[in-house]
Amino acid sequence: MKLFYGEIEGQKVIINDEEQQHIVKVLRMRAGEDIHVTDGKGRLASGKLIIEGKRAGIEVLEIKENLSDFNPKLHIAIAPTKNIDRIEFFVEKAVEMGISEISIIITEKTERKNINIDKIRKQSIAASKQSLRFHFPIINDSIKLSDFLKNIDPQNTFVAHCHENLERVDLNKIPLSENHTFLIGPEGDFSEREIGYLSENNIKAVSLGNQRLRTETAGVFVAAWNYNKMI
Repeated sequence: MKLFYGEIEGQKVIINDEEQQHIVKVLRMRAGEDIHVTDGKGRLASGKLIIEGKRAGIEVLEIKENLSDFNPKLHIAIAPTKNIDRIEFFVEKAVEMGISEISIIITEKTERKNINIDKIRKQSIAASKQSLRFHFPIINDSIKLSDFLKNIDPQNTFVAHCHENLERVDLNKIPLSENHTFLIGPEGDFSEREIGYLSENNIKAVSLGNQRLRTETAGVFVAAWNYNKMI
């Protein structure tokens, strides 16, 4: 399936401008080829490619709506790494494994404060298309940890940290739920003050095993854990 991103409203389908250029200039597709377009919201249009000069469109033959999404839902709030390539790696792999939402959180030990969220969103779309996802994950703007906690449900929210002297539950002992939110800290982990603050807000701490994992590895690990529970 050649899957592209665009807008779908009723029977009207408009392929994203960047996607059109990719179709015409990079892929050099020909008019009449099979093409599929998703809006990332559970809709899928299938039809034949139309080429008009440097523009690409679709002759719609079928539109499917309300396509199934991944369950359970997973929201990972992760601190950006100093080397942004590592967070981009996490985003790509987590999207492939069906993550529902990603938030970039700024913590006490976060070294990188400026994040190109638009670039991360584009990578999320690319990974979604590559893995044939018809529901794209939400990529939120970066946010301070304290502000992030104002809008979450502590009942299904967990923090993964490496402070062995503090109480943590095993990841695999977390009961199955329709949705989970995980917080993952930066290089150097959350500070003990932050962990205390999280505990005061009824955020439970979890252990991801005996090994100390890099930030992006911890994120991928949690995404894989959730992927294994999907139905």
